[in-house]
Amino acid sequence: MITAQNICRHELIGLPIRVYASSNRTQTGITGVVCGESKQMLDICAGDRILRVAKKCATFDLRLPDDTQVRVDGSVLVMRPEKRISMRIRN
Repeated sequence: MITAQNICRHELIGLPIRVYASSNRTQTGITGVVCGESKQMLDICAGDRILRVAKKCATFDLRLPDDTQVRVDGSVLVMRPEKRISMRIRN
């Protein structure tokens, strides 16, 4: 189950997202659904457009399936998605 504590180890595709802050001011406030992910970028479907946002330069608000909102610093997401998902977190 995806929670605020383990969001960085889960699949982000399909989650509603908002760019809370970005070094590129034109990207701040973008809302949509995550439709793709690479090592450095998130693809956000906003209406009929797909916008690419650099993970390293932005902070995101993600809405989880239980309607919880989580703010994530994009720099912690910078790695291949398949590696991030299989990563173990030390306690």
